[in-house]
Amino acid sequence: MYRCFPRIVSRLTRLLLLAGMLVLAQLAHGNGNPGDTVRIAYVEFPPITYRNDDGEPSGMFIDITRKVALEAGYTPEFLYLPVSRAYLYLENGQIDAWTGVSGVPALMGHVLESWASPMPVQLSAWYLSGRSALNHFDQLQNKRVIVIGGYTYGGLLYWLEGQPSIRVTEAPNHRAALEMLKRDRGDYLLDYRQPVRDILTMPGDSQIRESEVRSRNLAWLFSLANPRAALLREEFDDAYVRLAERGEVPPVRVLNQGFVVPGFPEKYR
Repeated sequence: MYRCFPRIVSRLTRLLLLAGMLVLAQLAHGNGNPGDTVRIAYVEFPPITYRNDDGEPSGMFIDITRKVALEAGYTPEFLYLPVSRAYLYLENGQIDAWTGVSGVPALMGHVLESWASPMPVQLSAWYLSGRSALNHFDQLQNKRVIVIGGYTYGGLLYWLEGQPSIRVTEAPNHRAALEMLKRDRGDYLLDYRQPVRDILTMPGDSQIRESEVRSRNLAWLFSLANPRAALLREEFDDAYVRLAERGEVPPVRVLNQGFVVPGFPEKYR
């Protein structure tokens, strides 16, 4: 019996060393266990996030998210949702995260935002050449405003709909919204820069002008209904930094408050 004891100790030592090496390897590649699934919502927001013709998640933010999740040690499971459903699922914990934007008032107290942000997102007011640029938000009073169906603009839509002097008209998509603007079915179109600039290729689009309204940052928003929300944020941020250092994602950005047009409703800044 005593003769076997050194061999048992030696075997235990080897097992402990192996376990330690596995832990160190895991820490080097994020704290998630390889194969663990993280449920990530995305919405129709081309070219940032969207569902392609094959029904698969696509877009520049989707590509970055996939890299970051894998670097952190997770397998991303993408869920395509309307934005209102994404908000609800973040609140009740049916998803772990959303590839969205920072500073959404309706989500305050329900999410943790990542510190890392690959790029800014610009909300603009689009109008026709020869008409007035939007230099103050009060200029929307007594005007017709086109919006995109399914978008809440960080809650700003509810403010617009509550203004008796602003007539809100909904378009089913970005292309339809531009055509409505060109046909004088609205004075301004509220829409994001990236999706609109991506499709300004049709005859007559050259007459469309842009005024900046509000800038925010792309971010991963982690559901506080998940007890691991803070850990997930840390893992994603750390993974993003490692990828940025290797040149596989955009450089780490120094975030600021961004631009806000004068008169923008304080509640939705």
